[in-house]
Amino acid sequence: MAGDFLTIGELGRRTDTKVETIRYYERIGLLAAPSRTAGNYRAYGAEHLNRLSFIRRSRDLGFSLNQVRALLDLADEHDRSCDTVDAIAKAHRAEVDRKIADLRALRRELDSMIDQCRCGTIADCRIIEALSPQAQLRPR
Repeated sequence: MAGDFLTIGELGRRTDTKVETIRYYERIGLLAAPSRTAGNYRAYGAEHLNRLSFIRRSRDLGFSLNQVRALLDLADEHDRSCDTVDAIAKAHRAEVDRKIADLRALRRELDSMIDQCRCGTIADCRIIEALSPQAQLRPR
């Protein structure tokens, strides 16, 4: 730390977070506004570094901003049961499972289109045909 604080740039480097994102998290209340130096620069402390690291890890795992906010609120209540945390994580896992199922269906659709391609001319291309607006109007 430079002195007893981090600049916004250093906080960003340490957490692999863009400066604009840090400012956004401050605006929406996920990250507390830091104190200011005599030169009016933001002065972040260890608590900011820890909280932003928590936010980044949560976002990397795909939690929504609302879920991150709830998890942060719960993380501050050390004596509370973690049932709510479990419920948030399970709901997120269910959403991930749904997305995986959607991606598998998308993969099957793409495989089908590719398998139908005869590698002829564009005029006879099944992939182009499947992507055309007329193909989307036809019943499946």
